[in-house]
Amino acid sequence: MNAFIKLNMGLFKMPLPWKVWLSLLIAANVFAPLFYLQRVEAQIVLGTMIANMMLMTFLTSRFGFTRILGLGHVFWMPLIAFLLVRLGNISATDAYGTWLRALIVLNSGSLVIDVVDFARYLAGDRAETVQGLAE
Repeated sequence: MNAFIKLNMGLFKMPLPWKVWLSLLIAANVFAPLFYLQRVEAQIVLGTMIANMMLMTFLTSRFGFTRILGLGHVFWMPLIAFLLVRLGNISATDAYGTWLRALIVLNSGSLVIDVVDFARYLAGDRAETVQGLAE
């Protein structure tokens, strides 16, 4: 539980532009799927986000709020592939199709950031990325 709290404290202490970015990711991956829970894609998006949060909590417990958290969205890779395959059967003109396409763009952008962060971690940048988090 302490790792989950530390993870969330770290997220809340990030600079404003990152908070805006995180808010968009949360809206697209947690709140939007709730409007479409009868659809399998939305169920998988929500389940994937829960898996990501569990992994990020584990990573925080082992390594702190460091750049290794870039590994925390690894489950988005198969999610994006799955959604790309499904898009052919989903209209781009309704809210559901628009959400899925926006989700793919947002999550793909996040993965680019995550890959850079994880590479920096592997290269030795292992300091806490947000200072002042309680242990």
